[in-house]
Amino acid sequence: MSTSFEKYQKRRLVSSYFSVVISIALVLFLLGMLGLLVLNTKKVADHFKEQIALTVYLKDNAKEVEIEQLKKSLAMADYTKSTTYVSKEEAAEAHSKEIGEDFMGFLGYNPLQNSIDVYMNADFVSGEQVDAIAAELTSKNFVDEVVYDKPLIALLNENVKKISFWVLIASGVFTFIAVLLINSSIRLSVYSKRFIIKTMQMVGATKGFIRRPFIWQSIKLGIIGAIIALIGMAGALYYLNNIFPQLALTSDLKILAGLFIGVFAMGILITWLSTFFATSRFLNLKTDELYY
Repeated sequence: MSTSFEKYQKRRLVSSYFSVVISIALVLFLLGMLGLLVLNTKKVADHFKEQIALTVYLKDNAKEVEIEQLKKSLAMADYTKSTTYVSKEEAAEAHSKEIGEDFMGFLGYNPLQNSIDVYMNADFVSGEQVDAIAAELTSKNFVDEVVYDKPLIALLNENVKKISFWVLIASGVFTFIAVLLINSSIRLSVYSKRFIIKTMQMVGATKGFIRRPFIWQSIKLGIIGAIIALIGMAGALYYLNNIFPQLALTSDLKILAGLFIGVFAMGILITWLSTFFATSRFLNLKTDELYY
Protein backbone atom coordinates (compact mmCIF):
# COMPACT_ATOMS: atom_id res chain seq x y z
CA MET A 1 0.00 0.00 0.00
CA SER A 2 2.78 2.34 1.02
CA THR A 3 4.75 1.46 -2.11
CA SER A 4 1.78 2.19 -4.38
CA PHE A 5 1.22 5.54 -2.69
CA GLU A 6 4.91 6.46 -3.07
CA LYS A 7 4.80 5.55 -6.77
CA TYR A 8 1.68 7.66 -7.17
CA GLN A 9 3.37 10.61 -5.45
CA LYS A 10 6.44 10.22 -7.65
CA ARG A 11 4.29 10.17 -10.78
CA ARG A 12 2.51 13.33 -9.65
CA LEU A 13 5.85 14.98 -8.93
CA VAL A 14 7.30 14.02 -12.32
CA SER A 15 4.10 15.18 -14.04
CA SER A 16 4.28 18.50 -12.20
CA TYR A 17 7.94 19.01 -13.13
CA PHE A 18 7.23 18.02 -16.75
CA SER A 19 4.42 20.58 -17.09
CA VAL A 20 6.62 23.31 -15.57
CA VAL A 21 9.51 22.49 -17.94
CA ILE A 22 7.23 22.44 -21.00
CA SER A 23 5.63 25.76 -19.96
CA ILE A 24 9.03 27.37 -19.49
CA ALA A 25 10.34 25.96 -22.79
CA LEU A 26 7.35 27.12 -24.85
CA VAL A 27 7.34 30.61 -23.35
CA LEU A 28 11.10 31.05 -23.77
CA PHE A 29 10.92 29.71 -27.34
CA LEU A 30 8.25 32.26 -28.29
CA LEU A 31 10.19 34.99 -26.52
CA GLY A 32 13.40 33.98 -28.31
CA MET A 33 11.72 33.95 -31.73
CA LEU A 34 10.28 37.39 -31.01
CA GLY A 35 13.78 38.56 -30.07
CA LEU A 36 15.04 37.12 -33.35
CA LEU A 37 12.34 39.10 -35.19
CA VAL A 38 13.30 42.30 -33.37
CA LEU A 39 16.98 41.84 -34.17
CA ASN A 40 16.27 41.15 -37.85
CA THR A 41 13.57 43.78 -38.45
CA LYS A 42 16.14 46.22 -39.82
CA LYS A 43 17.81 43.48 -41.89
CA VAL A 44 14.49 42.52 -43.48
CA ALA A 45 13.63 46.18 -44.13
CA ASP A 46 17.09 46.78 -45.63
CA HIS A 47 16.64 43.78 -47.92
CA PHE A 48 13.46 45.26 -49.42
CA LYS A 49 15.00 48.73 -49.70
CA GLU A 50 17.94 47.35 -51.63
CA GLN A 51 15.60 45.82 -54.24
CA ILE A 52 14.54 49.31 -55.40
CA ALA A 53 16.46 50.38 -58.51
CA LEU A 54 17.37 53.86 -59.63
CA THR A 55 17.56 53.74 -63.46
CA VAL A 56 19.89 56.13 -65.28
CA TYR A 57 18.92 56.53 -68.96
CA LEU A 58 21.76 57.60 -71.24
CA LYS A 59 21.51 59.71 -74.33
CA ASP A 60 22.16 58.03 -77.67
CA ASN A 61 25.15 60.32 -78.30
CA ALA A 62 26.82 59.34 -75.04
CA LYS A 63 30.42 58.30 -75.68
CA GLU A 64 31.74 54.90 -74.63
CA VAL A 65 34.38 56.51 -72.43
CA GLU A 66 31.73 58.60 -70.64
CA ILE A 67 29.60 55.53 -69.99
CA GLU A 68 32.59 53.61 -68.62
CA GLN A 69 33.55 56.51 -66.34
CA LEU A 70 29.98 56.73 -65.03
CA LYS A 71 29.87 52.98 -64.39
CA LYS A 72 33.13 53.16 -62.44
CA SER A 73 32.09 56.21 -60.42
CA LEU A 74 28.75 54.58 -59.56
CA ALA A 75 30.49 51.36 -58.52
CA MET A 76 32.78 53.33 -56.17
CA ALA A 77 30.02 55.53 -54.69
CA ASP A 78 29.13 55.03 -51.01
CA TYR A 79 25.44 54.75 -51.82
CA THR A 80 25.86 51.96 -54.40
CA LYS A 81 25.33 48.31 -53.54
CA SER A 82 25.45 47.06 -57.15
CA THR A 83 24.96 48.27 -60.71
CA THR A 84 23.72 46.62 -63.89
CA TYR A 85 24.34 48.05 -67.36
CA VAL A 86 21.52 47.33 -69.81
CA SER A 87 22.18 48.11 -73.48
CA LYS A 88 19.34 49.24 -75.71
CA GLU A 89 19.55 45.93 -77.57
CA GLU A 90 19.18 43.93 -74.33
CA ALA A 91 16.32 46.16 -73.26
CA ALA A 92 14.57 45.66 -76.63
CA GLU A 93 14.97 41.88 -76.41
CA ALA A 94 13.56 41.80 -72.86
CA HIS A 95 10.65 44.06 -73.84
CA SER A 96 9.83 41.91 -76.88
CA LYS A 97 9.67 38.81 -74.68
CA GLU A 98 7.47 40.65 -72.22
CA ILE A 99 4.88 41.82 -74.76
CA GLY A 100 5.18 38.69 -76.92
CA GLU A 101 5.95 40.41 -80.23
CA ASP A 102 8.83 42.09 -82.06
CA PHE A 103 7.93 45.77 -81.69
CA MET A 104 11.13 46.89 -83.52
CA GLY A 105 9.96 45.14 -86.70
CA PHE A 106 6.76 47.16 -86.49
CA LEU A 107 8.44 50.49 -85.68
CA GLY A 108 11.47 49.99 -87.88
CA TYR A 109 13.92 51.17 -85.19
CA ASN A 110 14.79 50.70 -81.53
CA PRO A 111 13.32 53.55 -79.42
CA LEU A 112 14.85 52.34 -76.17
CA GLN A 113 17.97 53.74 -74.53
CA ASN A 114 21.08 52.39 -72.89
CA SER A 115 20.65 52.46 -69.13
CA ILE A 116 22.30 51.67 -65.80
CA ASP A 117 20.26 50.20 -62.95
CA VAL A 118 21.67 51.34 -59.62
CA TYR A 119 20.74 49.35 -56.51
CA MET A 120 21.53 51.44 -53.45
CA ASN A 121 22.59 50.58 -49.93
CA ALA A 122 19.60 50.64 -47.59
CA ASP A 123 20.90 53.59 -45.52
CA PHE A 124 20.64 55.83 -48.59
CA VAL A 125 17.12 54.80 -49.62
CA SER A 126 15.15 57.80 -48.42
CA GLY A 127 13.27 60.43 -50.39
CA GLU A 128 15.73 63.28 -49.75
CA GLN A 129 18.90 61.29 -50.38
CA VAL A 130 17.62 59.62 -53.55
CA ASP A 131 16.47 63.03 -54.87
CA ALA A 132 19.97 64.42 -54.28
CA ILE A 133 21.61 61.44 -56.02
CA ALA A 134 19.20 61.70 -58.96
CA ALA A 135 19.87 65.45 -59.30
CA GLU A 136 23.63 64.85 -59.30
CA LEU A 137 23.39 62.21 -62.03
CA THR A 138 20.94 64.25 -64.13
CA SER A 139 23.40 67.16 -64.19
CA LYS A 140 25.72 65.14 -66.45
CA ASN A 141 25.25 66.20 -70.06
CA PHE A 142 25.17 62.65 -71.43
CA VAL A 143 22.43 61.52 -69.02
CA ASP A 144 18.94 61.86 -70.41
CA GLU A 145 16.93 61.23 -67.21
CA VAL A 146 16.96 59.36 -63.91
CA VAL A 147 13.86 57.35 -63.01
CA TYR A 148 12.91 55.72 -59.70
CA ASP A 149 9.74 54.85 -57.82
CA LYS A 150 9.49 57.77 -55.40
CA PRO A 151 6.04 56.83 -53.93
CA LEU A 152 7.29 53.28 -53.24
CA ILE A 153 10.33 54.60 -51.35
CA ALA A 154 8.14 56.90 -49.23
CA LEU A 155 5.66 54.09 -48.53
CA LEU A 156 8.42 51.63 -47.65
CA ASN A 157 10.11 53.98 -45.19
CA GLU A 158 6.77 54.84 -43.57
CA ASN A 159 5.84 51.17 -43.18
CA VAL A 160 9.27 50.30 -41.74
CA LYS A 161 8.77 52.90 -39.00
CA LYS A 162 5.30 51.57 -38.20
CA ILE A 163 6.41 47.93 -38.16
CA SER A 164 9.43 48.73 -35.94
CA PHE A 165 7.19 50.57 -33.47
CA TRP A 166 4.64 47.76 -33.22
CA VAL A 167 7.32 45.07 -32.99
CA LEU A 168 8.77 46.88 -29.95
CA ILE A 169 5.30 47.14 -28.39
CA ALA A 170 4.65 43.44 -29.05
CA SER A 171 8.05 42.57 -27.55
CA GLY A 172 7.18 44.37 -24.33
CA VAL A 173 3.75 42.72 -24.11
CA PHE A 174 5.08 39.23 -24.83
CA THR A 175 7.88 39.65 -22.29
CA PHE A 176 5.32 40.59 -19.65
CA ILE A 177 3.11 37.61 -20.58
CA ALA A 178 6.14 35.30 -20.51
CA VAL A 179 7.00 36.36 -16.98
CA LEU A 180 3.39 35.86 -15.86
CA LEU A 181 3.09 32.39 -17.41
CA ILE A 182 6.36 31.10 -15.98
CA ASN A 183 5.53 32.67 -12.62
CA SER A 184 2.12 30.94 -12.59
CA SER A 185 3.67 27.55 -13.37
CA ILE A 186 6.26 27.93 -10.60
CA ARG A 187 3.67 29.13 -8.09
CA LEU A 188 1.46 26.10 -8.78
CA SER A 189 4.47 23.85 -8.26
CA VAL A 190 5.30 25.52 -4.94
CA TYR A 191 1.62 25.59 -3.92
CA SER A 192 1.49 21.78 -3.96
CA LYS A 193 4.21 21.76 -1.27
CA ARG A 194 2.82 24.53 0.93
CA PHE A 195 2.20 22.17 3.86
CA ILE A 196 5.80 20.92 3.69
CA ILE A 197 6.98 24.54 3.78
CA LYS A 198 4.85 25.32 6.82
CA THR A 199 5.92 22.08 8.61
CA MET A 200 9.60 22.91 8.12
CA GLN A 201 8.97 26.41 9.40
CA MET A 202 7.16 25.10 12.49
CA VAL A 203 10.10 22.87 13.47
CA GLY A 204 12.44 25.85 13.42
CA ALA A 205 13.92 25.94 9.89
CA THR A 206 14.92 29.40 8.74
CA LYS A 207 13.29 31.01 5.70
CA GLY A 208 16.55 30.87 3.74
CA PHE A 209 17.00 27.17 4.53
CA ILE A 210 13.43 26.42 3.39
CA ARG A 211 13.70 28.45 0.20
CA ARG A 212 17.04 27.01 -0.91
CA PRO A 213 15.93 23.57 -2.19
CA PHE A 214 12.87 25.06 -3.90
CA ILE A 215 14.96 27.70 -5.64
CA TRP A 216 17.60 25.20 -6.77
CA GLN A 217 14.95 22.82 -8.07
CA SER A 218 13.24 25.62 -10.01
CA ILE A 219 16.55 26.81 -11.45
CA LYS A 220 17.23 23.27 -12.68
CA LEU A 221 13.80 23.18 -14.32
CA GLY A 222 14.46 26.62 -15.81
CA ILE A 223 17.78 25.43 -17.26
CA ILE A 224 16.16 22.34 -18.79
CA GLY A 225 13.31 24.44 -20.22
CA ALA A 226 15.78 27.00 -21.59
CA ILE A 227 17.87 24.28 -23.28
CA ILE A 228 14.75 22.83 -24.94
CA ALA A 229 13.75 26.35 -26.07
CA LEU A 230 17.24 27.01 -27.48
CA ILE A 231 17.18 23.73 -29.41
CA GLY A 232 13.80 24.72 -30.87
CA MET A 233 15.13 28.19 -31.74
CA ALA A 234 18.20 26.72 -33.44
CA GLY A 235 15.99 24.41 -35.52
CA ALA A 236 13.63 27.25 -36.49
CA LEU A 237 16.57 29.51 -37.35
CA TYR A 238 18.15 26.82 -39.54
CA TYR A 239 14.82 26.28 -41.34
CA LEU A 240 14.20 30.00 -41.90
CA ASN A 241 17.76 30.56 -43.08
CA ASN A 242 17.32 27.84 -45.72
CA ILE A 243 14.03 29.35 -46.93
CA PHE A 244 15.27 32.97 -46.93
CA PRO A 245 19.05 32.73 -47.55
CA GLN A 246 19.10 36.30 -48.86
CA LEU A 247 18.36 37.61 -45.35
CA ALA A 248 21.54 35.96 -43.96
CA LEU A 249 19.91 35.35 -40.57
CA THR A 250 22.99 33.51 -39.27
CA SER A 251 25.56 35.99 -40.58
CA ASP A 252 26.04 37.88 -37.29
CA LEU A 253 27.03 35.15 -34.83
CA LYS A 254 27.74 37.62 -32.00
CA ILE A 255 24.15 38.91 -32.00
CA LEU A 256 22.77 35.36 -32.18
CA ALA A 257 25.03 34.24 -29.33
CA GLY A 258 23.85 37.22 -27.26
CA LEU A 259 20.22 36.32 -27.95
CA PHE A 260 20.72 32.66 -26.98
CA ILE A 261 22.58 33.63 -23.80
CA GLY A 262 19.83 36.15 -22.99
CA VAL A 263 17.09 33.51 -23.35
CA PHE A 264 19.07 31.07 -21.20
CA ALA A 265 19.69 33.71 -18.51
CA MET A 266 16.04 34.76 -18.58
CA GLY A 267 14.95 31.17 -17.93
CA ILE A 268 17.12 31.08 -14.81
CA LEU A 269 16.27 34.58 -13.61
CA ILE A 270 12.48 34.29 -13.95
CA THR A 271 12.35 30.88 -12.25
CA TRP A 272 14.57 32.12 -9.40
CA LEU A 273 12.49 35.25 -8.78
CA SER A 274 9.17 33.39 -9.14
CA THR A 275 10.23 30.70 -6.65
CA PHE A 276 11.61 33.24 -4.20
CA PHE A 277 8.36 35.22 -4.07
CA ALA A 278 6.13 32.11 -4.14
CA THR A 279 7.91 30.51 -1.17
CA SER A 280 7.94 33.86 0.67
CA ARG A 281 4.17 34.08 0.28
CA PHE A 282 3.55 30.68 1.88
CA LEU A 283 6.14 31.33 4.57
CA ASN A 284 4.24 34.43 5.61
CA LEU A 285 0.82 32.74 5.67
CA LYS A 286 -0.78 31.46 8.85
CA THR A 287 -1.49 27.73 9.07
CA ASP A 288 -5.26 28.22 8.71
CA GLU A 289 -4.77 30.23 5.50
CA LEU A 290 -3.01 27.33 3.75
CA TYR A 291 -6.37 25.65 3.16
CA TYR A 292 -7.72 28.55 1.02
